[in-house]
Amino acid sequence: MAAVQHPPDAEAPRKYGAYQHQIYADGLLRNILPTVTTDPNKLEEDAKRALGSRSYNYVAGGAGEKATMDANRLAFRQWKMIPRMLRPTTYRDLRVELFGQRYDSPLLVAPVGVQTIFHHDKETGVAEIAAEIGVPYILSTASSSSIEEVAKASGDGHRWFQLYWPQDDNITISLLNRAKNNGYKVLVVTLDTWALAWRPADLDHTYLPFASGIGNQTGFSDPAFRAKFKENSGKEVEDDVFGASRAWAADVFSGAAHTWEQLELLKKHWDGPIVLKGIQHVEDAKKALEVGMQGIVVSNHGGRQLDGAIGSLEVLPEIVDAVGDKMTVLFDSGIRTGVDVMKALCLGAKGVLIGRPWVYGLGIGGKNGAKSVLQGILADLDTSMGLAGIRTIKDCDRTMIRRVQYGGDIHSSN
Repeated sequence: MAAVQHPPDAEAPRKYGAYQHQIYADGLLRNILPTVTTDPNKLEEDAKRALGSRSYNYVAGGAGEKATMDANRLAFRQWKMIPRMLRPTTYRDLRVELFGQRYDSPLLVAPVGVQTIFHHDKETGVAEIAAEIGVPYILSTASSSSIEEVAKASGDGHRWFQLYWPQDDNITISLLNRAKNNGYKVLVVTLDTWALAWRPADLDHTYLPFASGIGNQTGFSDPAFRAKFKENSGKEVEDDVFGASRAWAADVFSGAAHTWEQLELLKKHWDGPIVLKGIQHVEDAKKALEVGMQGIVVSNHGGRQLDGAIGSLEVLPEIVDAVGDKMTVLFDSGIRTGVDVMKALCLGAKGVLIGRPWVYGLGIGGKNGAKSVLQGILADLDTSMGLAGIRTIKDCDRTMIRRVQYGGDIHSSN
């Protein structure tokens, strides 16, 4: 008797792998080739040709000599999948549940700021396509679109809000209220960027978009910030953009770190899940659990903050072992392919944030370019799960992966 192949249920999961067939059909039947490469090793180079040097350096650059970026990619090369055969994986199910909400896949659009420097479609366009393909959109505080504009573009799509934590509590509370009132369900608090790192690619071109008002729309549209700026300067934001930019940066990237005790303010004014982004030490993960956080993102900010830091994937297993059964552990930093996603899931992550790849797609082809990249990663994940003998996300575990250190393994696809 033939084995049951688990046909889709009444609420069928999305068939993300079908995107591969779409690409072939477009090419073979309509002579239409992909506008954005499907090769992760060529994507960055294509984006470099499409973007201006400052915009490219801003997204592709990292801290210092980019050693943390290299560590992120090398960490993925050290883990190898161990495929299983003759398993009923004809129909895969990529759905996950995070904080009581079902999502179509474990992917999330990572918070990336100043998207207008990559393409005029910017945050609103990416939020729109994220909703179309069922991927939650995480809005950065450093946005070139307002909280309200992105919520409107996202429509019925899932959206989370990332907080660069201001020093002024009134402004912080105002941002949280705006996010809540506009349907953002999860608060992601970035801990590692209270000051900007030493980033040579930006320093050598003296490029800081926030200084000229780019990426400050969250603040410029905030009533608490606007009132404070007018009280201190006697001007409206629009009458002194450079002054307002300095004031906003001084509050958000102040150079003054917050403390664990100050999380009480966020807990008081946010009634949904709070996730701390930037955790890389087991003791910090334990502390996050102790102070009542619902989740963490194991992340080193894609190598953009502390140079010489450990690769995020390197510490993921020990953090999962310490707190993974008590809180939601998400992963960020170094993901470039669907197989990378699968590796992070096998090591215990419940969801994975994708950053640079879709930004490169945005730079090459606008919102549709970003959509193509995300669809490609989802298709790669879907197809590769089947080839590995994995039917559902829950089946991603450590029996499917092994650490193997080959001397010839080098980083790729920074």
